[in-house]
Amino acid sequence: MTDLEVVEICAGAGGQALGLERAGFEHALAVELDGFACATLRANRPAWKVAQGDVADRAVWEPEAYAGVDLLAGGVPCPPFTVAGRQLGATDERDLFAWAVELCGQIRPRALLLENVRGLSLTRFAAYRQHVLDRLRELGYVPGWQLLHAADFGVPQLRPRFVLVAVQAEDAPWFRWPVAAQTPPRTVGETLRDLMGARGWPGTDRWARRAGGIAPTIVGGSKKHGGADLGPTRAKRAWAELGVDALGLADQPPGPDDDPGLAPKLTCEMVARLQGWQDDWGWEFSGRKTARYRQVGNAFPPPVAEAVGRSIARALRHEGEPLPLDAEASAHVHDPVFAVLRGRDAFMTVSEIVTAAHGRPGPRLSGPAVLRRLADLGRDFHVEVAAGPEEPAYRLGEFKAFLGQV
Repeated sequence: MTDLEVVEICAGAGGQALGLERAGFEHALAVELDGFACATLRANRPAWKVAQGDVADRAVWEPEAYAGVDLLAGGVPCPPFTVAGRQLGATDERDLFAWAVELCGQIRPRALLLENVRGLSLTRFAAYRQHVLDRLRELGYVPGWQLLHAADFGVPQLRPRFVLVAVQAEDAPWFRWPVAAQTPPRTVGETLRDLMGARGWPGTDRWARRAGGIAPTIVGGSKKHGGADLGPTRAKRAWAELGVDALGLADQPPGPDDDPGLAPKLTCEMVARLQGWQDDWGWEFSGRKTARYRQVGNAFPPPVAEAVGRSIARALRHEGEPLPLDAEASAHVHDPVFAVLRGRDAFMTVSEIVTAAHGRPGPRLSGPAVLRRLADLGRDFHVEVAAGPEEPAYRLGEFKAFLGQV
């Protein structure tokens, strides 16, 4: 069934797009900045409307033209939240997460799907997440976060993704998060054995036995940092335990004259299979090796996108039995300092914040803990400081994130 339409922003090379298509969504529009990824989308789905350029540039596309679309989806840039980065959050110029949320006020989609790295689930971003939930509730949506692991959906990779789904109130009782598969994913060796042995390498079977686990998270990297590479030092150690040389990619599998005991490099085709692509889908990536690898490595695994997409589609079609909504689920504020300061006009000292936070869930706050949380809040919100007779006082100001011209 393809009675549902989706507008996808930051579409990349089609990982989420393909999964949503398989879940029953037809693309009304896909917006993407990278030229190679746009070429991939156009080559594989010539009928799709693909807009290339800055997704926040109204010259690239007009959000109002897609008012009332069934689903707004996207995988906005992850550097603002990644554990390996500086975690600048709202002050990172690449942060489009809050801007995408604001699009709901313009387009009024029936549902929103945004995915990002696990780092967004950390305590550092508790207030950021709460602001997103609060804003979506203001717009009439029932929102929720979930940490999903690709391996739970048949992808042979340790790839946690933090996913936001928000559904309009009239459809929300039918939404259920997808459940994990009952069987574990295939190992790297089982998944890649035929590709690794395609040229008659005599070490194929031995390697496949050694590669008896699932892959570490595949990272696409950025244009600023060299060519194709399978990740930082910790990831390279994990690849080495699987018998894989992670220092770059190969153009082809090892051949009949190669050492049976070598640790082979992966090809782009192998990485795509580890990311959840299936050969019979016939999906081809445009560009040379490094460009193809980055497209694959930065993608949302299609099987995970399909699982979430099917859950959203069932909710929009009101399939199954509705459940009562848990109003407290997204209303609970996990950052105690943010909970005290939000909505208050008066300045508060650290001592007053500690007193006001007493009795809330979690350990009792100390003065130093409040100061640490204020420092984190100051990265995502304007925090005003006023001098006091004994100690400074603080007041929470506006959200710093880019919200676009709304």
